[in-house]
Order: sequence, then structure tokens, then C-alpha cells
Amino acid sequence: MPIPTELVGSLPRPMKLQEAYEAYDQGDITWEQLQEQQDAAAEDSIRRLESETGETYVTDGEQRESSFATYPLTHTLAGTGLAPNLAGDGQFFAIFDDGHHRQLPRLTGGPFQYQTYAAEFVEKNKAIASRPVKQAVIAPSMLMLLYPLHEEIEGYSREQFLSDLVDECEKDIRKCFDAGAVRVSVDFTEGRLANKNDERNPWTGQDMLQDFIDLNNRVMARFSPEERRNIGIHTCPGGDMDSVHSKDVPYEKLLNHMFKINAGYFLIQCSSEEDRESVYRLCGENSREDAEGVPQVCFMGVVNPLSPEVETPEQIKDQLVTAAKYIPVERLGATDDCGFSPFSRDEKPKHGSPDFARDIAMQKIANRVEGARMASEELGV
Repeated sequence: MPIPTELVGSLPRPMKLQEAYEAYDQGDITWEQLQEQQDAAAEDSIRRLESETGETYVTDGEQRESSFATYPLTHTLAGTGLAPNLAGDGQFFAIFDDGHHRQLPRLTGGPFQYQTYAAEFVEKNKAIASRPVKQAVIAPSMLMLLYPLHEEIEGYSREQFLSDLVDECEKDIRKCFDAGAVRVSVDFTEGRLANKNDERNPWTGQDMLQDFIDLNNRVMARFSPEERRNIGIHTCPGGDMDSVHSKDVPYEKLLNHMFKINAGYFLIQCSSEEDRESVYRLCGENSREDAEGVPQVCFMGVVNPLSPEVETPEQIKDQLVTAAKYIPVERLGATDDCGFSPFSRDEKPKHGSPDFARDIAMQKIANRVEGARMASEELGV
């Protein structure tokens, strides 16, 4: 079987769409008018993925989402359309190397419930796409940070919240499959960040990685091995405004533990690592042939969404051929290091504009697909 390949999820939003988000926050356009711009960008994303890249599974590039982390909770990053029982002044999710930060809402009471399920996007995308559709969803481990770190909410215990959260995350994934998605990947960018100790961001110094893994496995336990073959976990050191939040954290601190999550495949940032071979080795040593009934496939990142430099198919092929020295080729895949723009307001400063970054993303994806084909040919699979 040839080396499989798929994208993580997000694509840069056109500047016109980003301006529409701002106009909606300012009250200058309606929710329906913002949705018109989202739908137009989503259709353009799918059409371009199908016509320009040869991508196996298509998505809308998260054009309809405030961010990969907050789509269930709010219409925009500024908090317009925030769901009930939430306030906008939650803890930072991450502080990035360039100094900017992203903030989560704060839970104020229960019960916790999603306002929007990703299946809504799947249904719309299925009506457009001629290829199979995948969908990325948020991990429960990210959303557990909604609950205040060192206090209890009166009348709504942390454990009751976590129970409701697991139910909602399972429902989000199931509804995506029911709507026609053939693959669902779970964003776990907080995994590497959990090993950072940033005094500006208190949750990062709380040794929460094992709690994150355990919570994700509570969701995975709701699915059969056959279902989990098509449920993935994505990890990266962040990718927003062409900056990262945790690339300085030694990768082995995550990779020695992450494969304990009983998912069927993993989308793993690697191309932008200084020592790629150590990442391949760690993945080969720690990924499991049998994770509660499912083999774990390692989709290695072979393009860097934070750089406007386009990797050639030959460079991508070489990365995969080297990876196959450490990872069984039947459990090797190719992906991008991260989503190309996980947050809806991202001007892609190293690229010059989000519109140019959108063109570059299509070129990178097309070369990934071709590089995976070339590697498959060279490896005889």
C-alpha cells in the first residue's frame, strides 16, 4: 500500500474573510453575512484542494471556525457569540515566541455543553466535495483548561465538568462520522506545551501531561478499534502568526508518552525540527503495533507551514525514505507539521499576506502528495 498522506486541517483564511470577522465583532455585519463569507472561503478551499493538490481527504480549511480550540464555544476569537456559562477572561492557552498570546474562555457554571459541533461543517463540506472529507476536532485536554485552575465552581465540580466534557467530545467525533467524515483528527497541541514551565502561563507548570493523556483515553474508550483506525491525534509546538509556543521543549518529553493515547494514527510535527532522525527514532520506538486493537500509524510532518519556502517533492521523498529506517513503512504516513492557520485572525507575517500564504499552502500540499508518491515508489510500497 502506498504511503498515505493527509493534511492536518486549517488553511489560511483570505484577508476578505478575516476582515469580515472583524466587521462582525464591530457590529457592522450580521452573523448571516459573516457566514456567507465563511461559506465562500470554504468552497474555494475545497475546490482548490481538489483541483490543485491531489489531496486524499479534503476539508474547508477551518474557514468557518473561530479557531481549532474555540469553534464549539464562540463565533469569533474576540468572544462575539460566546456560549452560555462562559466568560471571556479565561487563562492563556499559549504565549508564543514572538510575544503574542491566545486566550481561552473561563467556565462560570454548569452544565458544560458545546454550542457548535464540527459535524455542521462536515455536512456543508460533503455537499461541495467530490473527494472523501475529513474533519479536525478539539481535544478534551484543551477544553479542560476552561475550568479555573485552583478553584471549584460552586454547584459544578471539576469531576462533573470532566464527565460532561468527555460526553461532548465523544458526541463531536461521532456526529462527524455520522455526517459523512471518513477521518477525524483530534488537535493535541497542548501536549508539548504541557512540559513547558512558563511563569506567565501558570497551567504549564502543573505537570498536566498525564492528566491530558488519561482524559483523551476516556474519549477513545468510547470507540471500537475499527472506529479508532480513523481517529487521529495531532501534535505540534504551535503554529500561529508564523510563530510557535513550545519548540524549545525537548520533544522526547512528549513522544515518550503520547503514544499511550489509544488512537489509530498520529499527525506529528517533524519537518521543522533540527534533528528529524531523533523524532523518527522516537516515533518508531514508542508507537504501538497494537494499541487496544489498532495499529498506530505515524504521519510525519514533511512541510513547514510557518515558512513561505516551498519544499520540493524530492526533499519530501527524502524525509520519508529516512523515516522508513525507523518506522515500519506499513505504519508510516505524510502530513504537514501543523495546520496552516489554526486561528481565524492570522495575517501570516513571514508570508506577507494570508492570501499569498494560501497560495503557498496549496503548493506545499501538492508537493507533499507527490513526494509521498515518490517515496512509495522508491520503497516499493
